[in-house]
Amino acid sequence: MDLSDYVDALRGSLTTAAAAGGPQAQETARLLADTMEPAVRLALIDALSALAAEVTAALDGPLVDIRLRGRDPEVVVVPAEHDPGRHPTTGASPDPADDAADDGSTARISLRLPDGLKARAEAAAATAGSSLNTWLIRAVTAAVREPAPPPSGRGPRRYTGFARS
Repeated sequence: MDLSDYVDALRGSLTTAAAAGGPQAQETARLLADTMEPAVRLALIDALSALAAEVTAALDGPLVDIRLRGRDPEVVVVPAEHDPGRHPTTGASPDPADDAADDGSTARISLRLPDGLKARAEAAAATAGSSLNTWLIRAVTAAVREPAPPPSGRGPRRYTGFARS
């Protein structure tokens, strides 16, 4: 989806509104119009992401995802996976702990990954037939389900070795 038309329309509206003012207002509007593109693109992508989340929740099946290709967002619909552990009509979770942890709300986080790790995660998600977001959610869910390894007994306050007296 090319956002340039929307950014240009907003730029035109800003300069048209400033035309009613004097030369100072017109120059200010021109400077704002020239520098606002990144902020407008980010705001539009945030709005599209919120829309995709609402559509996904309403569909109760396929996942609607917004992915970036260069500077422009792309709408991707990932079909619902057949999960033998779920009942097809109710979507009930086989693990009661999942129901307690998933109250339907979502939280947005920023995750910084090295480029190489991100590429490997994207490849794993593509192999699994899911979006990177869905793949990461499954990976985190699996990680928190596994019991924590027992402490090794070694830590910053424990010293081992030999001593002479």
